[in-house]
Amino acid sequence: MVKNYRGKRPEPKVQPLEHRRVAQCMSKKLITFKPEDDLEEVTKWLIAKRISGAPVIDDREKLVGMISEGDCLKEVVSGKYNNDPGAYGTVGDRMTTEVHTLSPDTTVLEAAQAFLKRRFRRFPVVDNGLLLGQVSQSDILRAAYDLPSTNWH
Repeated sequence: MVKNYRGKRPEPKVQPLEHRRVAQCMSKKLITFKPEDDLEEVTKWLIAKRISGAPVIDDREKLVGMISEGDCLKEVVSGKYNNDPGAYGTVGDRMTTEVHTLSPDTTVLEAAQAFLKRRFRRFPVVDNGLLLGQVSQSDILRAAYDLPSTNWH
């Protein structure tokens, strides 16, 4: 008879994937911008921080849009086309205002499905219009692969 030399191991106290929520794996310390921010300065921030986009909030921290590298590129192309490369507008001029968001109670599996359906890099996490954080595809992957293999059903 072979005995296990490790003894009895405690059961892992990790929630199964279908019970984990976006609020548990989202980023909370975000770089955000205001609609009145200068687009040239925002472009510099995106480059310096090596991020591809960020939420845009109002003075009450309500989400009003998203600004991305693509939005900034539109401004660069427009300036080149109009032979005015120094003409930048504001974030409010170029930001995306129809933003798809997730609730903090969204499960990790539901978030994964939303990423596959929408093909976005990130979703803002919002509750009653207030920006709470942001969840990325890599946040969801980490949440899934941080689970012990015994929790995969």
